[in-house]
Amino acid sequence: MSMSLPAQELLKGQIKIRENNTEIPVEGVNLFWLKTTQGTITDSSGEFKLPLNPISNKLIISYLGFKTDTLTITSPNRITHTLFSNSGDSLEEITLTERRKAIQKSYFETQNIIKVSSEELLKAACCNLSESFETNPSIDVNFADALTGTKQIKMLGLSSPYLMISEENIPMVRGASQVYGLTFTPGTWIESIQITKGAGSVVNGFESIAGQINTEIQKPSMDAPLFLNLYSSINGRQEFNAHYNTVWNEKWSGGSYVHVNQRTQKFDKNKDSFLDVPISKQINVLNRWQYTDAVKGWVGFANLRFLDDKKQTGSVNFDPRVHKNTTTFWGSEIETKRIDASLKLGHVFPDLPYQSFGFQSAYSIHDQDSYFGLRRYNVKHQSLFANLLFNSIITNTKNKFKTGINFSFDQYNEVVDQVDFERRDEVVGAFFEYSYDSLDKFSLTAGIRLDLHNRLGNFITPRLHMRYIPWERSVLRASVGQGRKVANIFAENQKLFGTNRLIQLVENGGSIYGLRPEKALNYGLSFLQGYTLFGKQGDLTVDYYRTEFSDQVVVDWEQASHIRFYNLDGSSYANSVQFELNYVPYRNAAIRLAYKNYEVKTTYQDQTLQKPLQPQERFFANVEYKFIDDENESQWKADFTYHFVGSQRLPANKRDGFGNFSESYGLLNMQLTRVFSSQFEVYLGGENLGDFKQLNPIIDAENPFGSNFDTSIVYAPVFGRMLYAGLRFKLLNKK
Repeated sequence: MSMSLPAQELLKGQIKIRENNTEIPVEGVNLFWLKTTQGTITDSSGEFKLPLNPISNKLIISYLGFKTDTLTITSPNRITHTLFSNSGDSLEEITLTERRKAIQKSYFETQNIIKVSSEELLKAACCNLSESFETNPSIDVNFADALTGTKQIKMLGLSSPYLMISEENIPMVRGASQVYGLTFTPGTWIESIQITKGAGSVVNGFESIAGQINTEIQKPSMDAPLFLNLYSSINGRQEFNAHYNTVWNEKWSGGSYVHVNQRTQKFDKNKDSFLDVPISKQINVLNRWQYTDAVKGWVGFANLRFLDDKKQTGSVNFDPRVHKNTTTFWGSEIETKRIDASLKLGHVFPDLPYQSFGFQSAYSIHDQDSYFGLRRYNVKHQSLFANLLFNSIITNTKNKFKTGINFSFDQYNEVVDQVDFERRDEVVGAFFEYSYDSLDKFSLTAGIRLDLHNRLGNFITPRLHMRYIPWERSVLRASVGQGRKVANIFAENQKLFGTNRLIQLVENGGSIYGLRPEKALNYGLSFLQGYTLFGKQGDLTVDYYRTEFSDQVVVDWEQASHIRFYNLDGSSYANSVQFELNYVPYRNAAIRLAYKNYEVKTTYQDQTLQKPLQPQERFFANVEYKFIDDENESQWKADFTYHFVGSQRLPANKRDGFGNFSESYGLLNMQLTRVFSSQFEVYLGGENLGDFKQLNPIIDAENPFGSNFDTSIVYAPVFGRMLYAGLRFKLLNKK
């Protein structure tokens, strides 16, 4: 005898996004029943399944960059719904339920992912990707050196080489581009950013030890047909951005994106005879083509990019035509030429919307020629990447899996002073990732990958992510995973060339610079709790992550006259604790506060020390307010951001000795934006309004060819207060 139980009624459907007359099924849309914790997200074909809820029939549908909609569901009939961009047309029957958040945290995703929209990037002088995190407490922005003006980022107490930085899930900032690569993606090109804390997915590779930063580039079918941005600052920087997009028909569209920036003025505000910021010029051009066939389930993108970036720094009196390779004046030139080409193709089976496959490929040539005084560093890096991915289910959509293979090839040719280094890295990897979602309180993602590397050997990388909702408007996440990394010691530490320290390689038989590769375990917990205070919404997040290195290439600055590279013999770890509070006290206001504490220590020869130039404490505050004139569609927007940076241990040097710490300091940034219409706005802002500067950042600037010269010990701004202004124009409807 058999007995059948009544099936739970499921609401099924598909969510699409629409802009410029194109509809595309989209993955990652949040759907949940109002005033409950029951929800789900759409899969790669935009499909979803969600049990009907007995206490709520209001379905909230939200997606980053698009208007949040509320639907009243009266039956389990299949629905198809289209979301519209914040800047696009709206449907009268749609009810907006909440103020759109520029930074979103999901209650339903298994991984700890923070989504940053392009609206958030407009709150500061976001000239490039390295400057996109000034209003985001998850990423720390640091000053690289006293020469180049380059900003470096850290997350969970670890520098960017321990993060996977990708563009549309294709590895982008890696290898030779680690130091300057973040400046090669203009801010206006960015549609959104996804920040993943903790070990990333096995789908994206074995290198994402502390997390992943993935940028999505503007889509030609959804970006404005014409967009212009002009920017100028008192430190001599001018910038021009232009986007031109064309929708040829229902399936094909294309876009051309141009970015130009330059700095021609010389500044020496601290009177040390060295430029505070470099003379520079960058030309960056991207052509992008998009193909979409929603009926047959095909989506494709092809990109071709060219970049030429030049920097000159050093003595105010340095003229490269006269003084290059001489000791008259100390100077430096860094020129990078780069070509990137990529192809992405995805297919969703129309009859099996839960099943899809995708193909990604990318090729790049990165060619940097540079000298620093009498020191020379040239690197040419050719890279090829390919990834084949298949998604489907096991029995039902609660049980999903991803599997695939990828291949990467890297050819490095480096000249360090008078020594040539050359190597070829090849790796073939296969991965399998299983995901379970109860559609209510619990979900997990478990993955494993096998890689065959010509230098690292064969190894397995396991990763696990879990999510649990203990009570209403809360979510607890846990993750653990291993990661490995090839240390490109010179490309990642180019600030050493701005010193006269001797380079010592302590080889131990490894296959890369004579050193073993790096290996680490990352694990952590994250808790998110939403709350209501005085009738207004907010949330509180507490994160704890720890990274433990079982092997690491130690970069040792602890001798004033040397920089040494050797493999770890002892302990090395990074503990990160973050408290973050978000609150919307009024309809047009938002407050974001965060406190971070780091314990980052490494064994240097026979002593375990806090890593140099790593603050133990940081505090962050951001306040935004909008003054809206609903009748005229105009508004004022004001944004204030404050960063408190705690004291930092200074590496040994001839001026400060050993064991000294920097002073702590605070930085106040502000931007005021006047939105005249949906097409035109102007903005005025300032960074470091308190004009805090590190005094004498260059050691022995009077004797730049002597053994004590060092430009690498920088913990605070060099230039001081920086003011800027700009305008944005977009043509919304092309005739």
